Amino acid sequence: MHNVFVNQVRSRRYEVEVRVEDLPQVAVRGTQGQNLELADVDRALRTLPAEQREVVLLVSIEELTYEEVSRALDIPIGTVMSRLSRGRERLRQAMSGAQSGVPLKVVK
Repeated sequence: MHNVFVNQVRSRRYEVEVRVEDLPQVAVRGTQGQNLELADVDRALRTLPAEQREVVLLVSIEELTYEEVSRALDIPIGTVMSRLSRGRERLRQAMSGAQSGVPLKVVK
């Protein structure tokens, strides 16, 4: 009797009835937002001057060091840093929707 009971318990352990309704819902992340954000970044990059764009892309996408970018473009490291800083700032402004340019002074 004991062995029959143990066998029944063991067989029930493997006979788990699972209904689709009982399964947890798997959250699937939409990619539409990512595609729109990528399009915004691409649009903002196209507004940069060519010198700034190439430095931003080489440092950010290609992950080159400042020295490698300096050698590749044949410009001083200080110029790389300057163009990168200005390019990143313009990208921030473009992505946040801020107006670029110098604020105007009010003259009386």
